[in-house]
Amino acid sequence: MSVVQVKNLQRRLDNLAREANDELDRVCGHDLWRSLGFDAFDGPDDAERRSRANYYYGQWQTVRELQEALG
Repeated sequence: MSVVQVKNLQRRLDNLAREANDELDRVCGHDLWRSLGFDAFDGPDDAERRSRANYYYGQWQTVRELQEALG
């Protein structure tokens, strides 16, 4: 993979992480999910909100793992 491709991939991953961060803050109503993980998602009574939180948390974790692998 070329340097340009890696930089573009890192930029896209940063965008995905930022989107997931913003959505998780919005769904949870706070940023405690960063330290609590899935426990923070038990709070919303609305099943749709819990579902969105779980989706974006999975996206955030995947992005973090890919970023770590790329260095």
